[in-house]
Amino acid sequence: MKELLVKPVRYAVPALDKALDVLEFLASQTRPLTQAEIAQGLGRSANEIYRILVNLEGRGYLIREEASAGYRISLKLYNLSHGIEPIALIRQVALPHMEDLAVKLGVSCYLSILYQSQTMVLIHANSPSPVSLNVREGSLFSTLNSVPGNVLLAHSNEDVKAMILAREASYETYTDKQKNSLNKRWQTIAETGIYSASSELADGVYEYSAIVGAVADKVIAALTIPSLSTTLIKNLDKDSVEAQVKQTAGKIAAQLSKA
Repeated sequence: MKELLVKPVRYAVPALDKALDVLEFLASQTRPLTQAEIAQGLGRSANEIYRILVNLEGRGYLIREEASAGYRISLKLYNLSHGIEPIALIRQVALPHMEDLAVKLGVSCYLSILYQSQTMVLIHANSPSPVSLNVREGSLFSTLNSVPGNVLLAHSNEDVKAMILAREASYETYTDKQKNSLNKRWQTIAETGIYSASSELADGVYEYSAIVGAVADKVIAALTIPSLSTTLIKNLDKDSVEAQVKQTAGKIAAQLSKA
């Protein structure tokens, strides 16, 4: 799947911009927010967004909780996104394989794609284990600093890679030695199709990630297993886990190529 980019706006629609600002802001929050809190977060007045909130609630995109008077995103956007043909197709193909992998290894797994130069979780398969890591669908991570992001970078063409790195503020602080080290890492990932490392985003988490597709394919995604520790994956060593993740990624890619 090609990276989704934001195009320059030629014709401004202020009311639409405000509504989208509200939705995007609330989607990034972990709790319902009041009208005043939303206004403060967006740098707008409470009166300015009142009608936006009322209309979004009326159309079913927001839910207003009576007790706190806070607004939160409903499942309408989630349901709409799953109706988009490419995403629905990827989910239909990938999820059974991902669930099978989760059962075999006893851990959850998730599928990520590039979205506006970040790495977005597209699909998540739950673990049958009572204790596991769950990664929320729609979550956005730094591409440069995440395990699946490095897999996607390694398999991106040079133009896409340069664009992503230009948007990563931390990359500008890297020394030439660090950049060379990254290039060697990406070369190895591109050759093997797999990358496993400790997460730079969460302490105590180790991740295994494999590419789904190739640079020339319509779908380029990363299949990732997050684990609290390698001991959670019983009776399997690192090579065995990597082999199963890579095998599952290959099955998904093969089926998508025929869809």
